[in-house]
Amino acid sequence: MKRTRWRHPSPALVIACLALFVALGGTVLAATKIDGKTIKVKSLPGNRLVVASVPGNRIAPHSLNGSQIKAETLAEVPDAAHANAADTARHAQTATAADHATDATTINGHPVGCASGRREYAGACWDLQPSTVAVNAIEAAAACAAQGGELPAILPLLAFTHEPGANLYVEGEWANQVTTFATEFNGMALLPSGELFVGSVKKPFHFRCVTPLLS
Repeated sequence: MKRTRWRHPSPALVIACLALFVALGGTVLAATKIDGKTIKVKSLPGNRLVVASVPGNRIAPHSLNGSQIKAETLAEVPDAAHANAADTARHAQTATAADHATDATTINGHPVGCASGRREYAGACWDLQPSTVAVNAIEAAAACAAQGGELPAILPLLAFTHEPGANLYVEGEWANQVTTFATEFNGMALLPSGELFVGSVKKPFHFRCVTPLLS
């Protein structure tokens, strides 16, 4: 009986089989062993990742910072719509809680600012022109009170009359100070010369009122 001799595989066949084994084994290893923990940081460029390939529930909380997120892809934060209550509301029509409302027309529903014919001065609204008629001190004080204001003090009145367009009346104007002599009240008025009149509250003088900025 003729005996068949065993032939050793050729080197080329051995190499081919080894390459096939490595290729198959590497595919299985890659499919089963590669996950997020096996990828080194910055080892993959961004253009190698498919958009939307990683669902949101696969991203660990606090693992992304602001520089890694495109702001234009985010929707408006719900509370951002209420950012109108700024500390400084320069051109607000109504500044309910603003600390500084430079040009606001109302604060907490109250009108702000000086009406026509008045000028803001020393934190209040001053009449630019004195009254057209002369009255006694009591009538002058009552007229200003009816507007929500009062007669000015002597020194602020003297300073205000140096403002452009705010000249003191030629016959003098009432101030809000009074003195007492015995049992009588004496009123004070500022004269154009800068001197004070101290005398009967019944003497007629012109006057101007000072009202608050916030009415």
